[in-house]
Amino acid sequence: MELSEHLDPAVLGLIQSEVEQTLLGGPRRYTREQVADLAGVPLERAQRLWVSMGFAIDADPDAVMFTDGDAAALRALVSFVDGGALAADAAVAATRALGQSMSRLAEWQVAVLNAHLADELAAAHSGSDAMDRDAMDEESLRAAVGTLTSQLLPTVEALQSYVWRRHLAAATARRAGSVGEDTAHRTLAVGFADMVGYTSLTRRIRVDELSSLLEEFESRTTAVIAQGGGWVIKNVGDEVMFAAEHAADAARIALALQDTTRTDPGLPDLRVGLALGPVLVRFGDLFGAVVNIAARLTTAARPGTVLVDADLAAALRKETARDGGMELRSLRPLRVRGYNRLRAFVLRPGPGTGD
Repeated sequence: MELSEHLDPAVLGLIQSEVEQTLLGGPRRYTREQVADLAGVPLERAQRLWVSMGFAIDADPDAVMFTDGDAAALRALVSFVDGGALAADAAVAATRALGQSMSRLAEWQVAVLNAHLADELAAAHSGSDAMDRDAMDEESLRAAVGTLTSQLLPTVEALQSYVWRRHLAAATARRAGSVGEDTAHRTLAVGFADMVGYTSLTRRIRVDELSSLLEEFESRTTAVIAQGGGWVIKNVGDEVMFAAEHAADAARIALALQDTTRTDPGLPDLRVGLALGPVLVRFGDLFGAVVNIAARLTTAARPGTVLVDADLAAALRKETARDGGMELRSLRPLRVRGYNRLRAFVLRPGPGTGD
């Protein structure tokens, strides 16, 4: 029987309220009109920003939904925009990107914290008899929630802030010397790596095995990409998208990804595609023809190989001319979706590089 099935709903509601107040910095006090007035923001603008972060608005205009923390955050956001730090027409898009990222992070964190609560309760129940089970459940749950809100959440929040600051410092270092330049349009090497046969594999393995496979794939690819001087753009199921400032770095990352897969029999083969050129950088994601070309090359690549486009091949010939660490072999023009004659090259390690 699940814990929620034998706990008094009123107890669960009270505990949920306590957790919510801890997370939100206080109880819900205001309607949407009241919080907009308190923040000094027109109601329509406040609602637009709230929804863009991924939160619903109650259809009842008199519903008490918002806290003092919500009002303070709304004031800070509007002050940030009105002060010129963020263009007004980009505010909704920025909050939407932030909301989507935080939503995914929160879903994962809640799963972890729920598992911790379950372990705490299981330990508290060991040795208790059935007669005092309900009382123990309520008492144990309150104690576990108290520990969670007073100790674990501040630790998670501090760690989250630390990782964010570290990534901010790394992104700043990558943009060194670009102050005043248009950083939304950049020339980058973009790559994709995806697992071969992933769809059929998911039909043959258990959910827990799939979880382990994805964890291993993401762990290994993230390490290779970061160590190689690139950065992960996003993971989508069986595929990782990454970028690098220089063609040679992207090429070495691609070869290293293939190498790490070959040495691990637990991972499927990879296909890797790379392209170089101008991209649109939008809230951490990349868009444009270069991204499409890299994706098409990944799809066209044979298992265990790396395909690159003509621009990246040309850049590699310049960047690696001195060390000869890589080889390129021209292929016949490819016919892929959106491109009838896409020039492509197979990238391989050069002689004497251990392959």
